[in-house]
Amino acid sequence: MTRQRDQWWRDDRGSIAVYTAICAVALLALIALLVDGYGRVRAVEQADALATEAARAGSQAVDPARAVPGRAVVADPQAARVAAQAYLRSRGASATVTVSDSGRQLTVSVHTTYVAKFVPVELAVSGNGHASLVRGVAVEEEP
Repeated sequence: MTRQRDQWWRDDRGSIAVYTAICAVALLALIALLVDGYGRVRAVEQADALATEAARAGSQAVDPARAVPGRAVVADPQAARVAAQAYLRSRGASATVTVSDSGRQLTVSVHTTYVAKFVPVELAVSGNGHASLVRGVAVEEEP
């Protein structure tokens, strides 16, 4: 009986339960981080796609006073901003819309947040879209 009492601490019965609990907690934490990481990557992709579509919508607001006579294909800056922002509003987002290079370049920057599923934080997410107005099939024609 003394031999059993002296060696009780060497007994490994039940040790697998502690090991399993530790590994299970670590595995669940890793899965939670992967899910939240994938969710943020997906949110960035959606912000990029939204910004690109808004830039495309804004680039269709061509200035007819220059385009119809064939002088130049440029965007009407005010109409392009309004069209891009209308598209963004229809999708429930807001962004910065910039028209530059005399109406030939349109840039949209979408800024939003991603709320993580397992970790209680809000992560900043931004996406950028760009549209260039050109005239011609393979190379840009001169006005």
